[in-house]
Amino acid sequence: MSELSLEQKKAQFDEYFSIAHSINANVRPLGANEKVPDEENLEESMPYAFRIASEMAALEAQAIRPLRNLGDHAETLAEYLNHQSRKIDLMMSFVLHQQDEPEYRFKTVKLGGGGVIIESSDPLEVGTHAELKLFLDAEAAAIFCFGEVITCEQVEDSYHIAFIFNTIREQDQELLVRASLHIQTQQLRKRAKEKKAGSE
Repeated sequence: MSELSLEQKKAQFDEYFSIAHSINANVRPLGANEKVPDEENLEESMPYAFRIASEMAALEAQAIRPLRNLGDHAETLAEYLNHQSRKIDLMMSFVLHQQDEPEYRFKTVKLGGGGVIIESSDPLEVGTHAELKLFLDAEAAAIFCFGEVITCEQVEDSYHIAFIFNTIREQDQELLVRASLHIQTQQLRKRAKEKKAGSE
């Protein structure tokens, strides 16, 4: 990604759907001697909890898929498995939250498949590389990846810092896209409900 110009990186960031939403994110700027791993080596630098969480999600999806072909008899079984799956999600969510480090914690302003924008009391230089952890409570999931600062704008008393993802697993990027669309659906439903309540 280093061969892309800053303008190309900004365009790439904007290619993906993103939504204004606040979640916890850890941002740890890399030291001078730290290198951003490529996709092949990303899992090696990933904390174990993030690796097993995505494996469990994949196994879960595979386990429930065959049940769809069993017809009516599968309904009760599917319901039972969904409850078990929910319990596992809650447990994984708890495990992943242990990875949330208060000294690196920020809130996102916007998130999507191309990157995130965080709010910070201090600026970060454009071009700074960082290790990122994104905690998606609604999905009982978290994402570990690396990003690069492409803009840093002062907004009132704080800074909005945009990171483009420069090393992220494909399945995590897809999860972020799905999560963004899911959040948008929830926001639209809430707005429609408020509108309806206001007109009554």
